[in-house]
Amino acid sequence: MRLPVPFIKLPFAFDTDRLREELRSLSDSDWMGHPSGMVGNSAVALVSHKGSDHDAFGGKMEETPHLAKLPYHRQIMANFNEVLSRSRLMRLAGNSEVSHHVDFNYHWYSRLRIHIPIVTNPNVIFHCGHEALHMQPGECWIFDSWRWHKVVNSSTADRIHLVIDLSGSSRFWRMVEEAQTNESELISVPYKQNEPASLRLEKYNIAPVMAPGELEAIAHEIIRDFKDCPNNADEVISYYEALLLDLGRDWREIWYEYGQGPMGWSKYRELLDRTQNKLYPERRALVTSSNNVGVNPIIIQRLLRPALASEHFQDFIGD
Repeated sequence: MRLPVPFIKLPFAFDTDRLREELRSLSDSDWMGHPSGMVGNSAVALVSHKGSDHDAFGGKMEETPHLAKLPYHRQIMANFNEVLSRSRLMRLAGNSEVSHHVDFNYHWYSRLRIHIPIVTNPNVIFHCGHEALHMQPGECWIFDSWRWHKVVNSSTADRIHLVIDLSGSSRFWRMVEEAQTNESELISVPYKQNEPASLRLEKYNIAPVMAPGELEAIAHEIIRDFKDCPNNADEVISYYEALLLDLGRDWREIWYEYGQGPMGWSKYRELLDRTQNKLYPERRALVTSSNNVGVNPIIIQRLLRPALASEHFQDFIGD
């Protein structure tokens, strides 16, 4: 998610001794390798689709069995009183890094990630945009995942963070605004033995068919971004703008006739495939002004791929 600055520190302090003690309940087999095979990166799923050990972003989120071993972690997650998405413990081995990248898929269009360092040291540096810092144990941070970012662990010891994905209510964003003005008092969140903690988890995070208004909003944001880049060729800008505007108009036409119903899925799929096939073959035929990322993968991962997720149809009509 885009933020006005690379990093924002939230006004919370957590008991790292208790957090580290709970980590001892986990075994080596609980840690999953990185889905892209990134060396030195592993995770323990705490909230995931159907509570399983995987990295899916979409679908009904449930607690995993691992979280039952971590009562203070659970209390911290509940303390935000927000609807939570995929959340996990993330481990970065010594002399490893999270490579330079931008998060631009659909999940990150409306979600940010909270970082709570548990095991770390001053040689672990988080880079975002043109800034870099060390997140201290027990602190609470969010960052702008739309900017280029990476994490470098130049020590020999592992780094472990609790990371929580969420969209954030108006209450949450007022807190963020206050944190930016340095007016917030630090809130200590201690462990409370035998106190139950109830989590609010996402159930409806990707529609079987994206609503026309959302599709058009995403398309217009992409259009504004590549039109603002002075290095993009005018004829390519015009071509892509027309392509995305046509997608929105034709999508709305199908929606008015079929809505999210199965009878329209083949028509939506045909439109999506036709649009993707009309993209220039060059990944960076256009780039964004905001972060210099090729537009093609953004269009595919933020717009075309999530626009039709018919496998989630039963999730929406089941309750």
